[in-house]
Amino acid sequence: MPISPRPRPKPPRAPAPRWERRKESRPAELIEAALELFVERGYAATRLEDIAAHAGVSKGTLYLYFASKEELFKALVRQSIVPLIETFGQGIAQSDAPSSELLRLCFFGWWSKIGATRLSGISKMIVAEARNFPDMARFFQKEVVTPGSRVLAAILERGIARGEFRPIDVEVAVNLWMAPIALKAIWSHSIAPCCAPELVIDPERFLNAHLEFVLRALAPEKALT
Repeated sequence: MPISPRPRPKPPRAPAPRWERRKESRPAELIEAALELFVERGYAATRLEDIAAHAGVSKGTLYLYFASKEELFKALVRQSIVPLIETFGQGIAQSDAPSSELLRLCFFGWWSKIGATRLSGISKMIVAEARNFPDMARFFQKEVVTPGSRVLAAILERGIARGEFRPIDVEVAVNLWMAPIALKAIWSHSIAPCCAPELVIDPERFLNAHLEFVLRALAPEKALT
């Protein structure tokens, strides 16, 4: 009886190419690379091929996920900043804490999640390049600034309704009280690195003083007498 030849073992499967192994994570890696270069170089000076190279892919691969630099920028904002604002808003709506504590959480939470991170560099980029890219600025206003302002407005309106804050012009107050914090973040990406360390005020000290001024301005009339 003839003996069947022993089957040859199958050669080991070659590892999948880098782009294939990480195909699902590729958009996030491109967004991360875009964030780093946008903050470092600005919008106009950042090319798509630079972003692709920074992410370790070809420009053609980048186009599989994003049709243009504008679309990549929008994806960055919608996936990195917008969810943070939505989380802030949901937390406030579900909280039973005093409105003064919600103000603290709003200011310090915004700083820890955005102001103290590279994400705040996007705000600096928008301010610097809005005139040259007005559509980008309008998008940022709609997706980030307006929803963020609504979060602070909701806290103020809640405090007024509960008698914790005195009646004020909420719309003006939102602009007045977010401006110093936003400027502090923009400053950290522009002038602060050029200053002596002793001239840069610690963010926690800054935020505590700012919050104290805001709460004093909001104190009900009877608390001021």
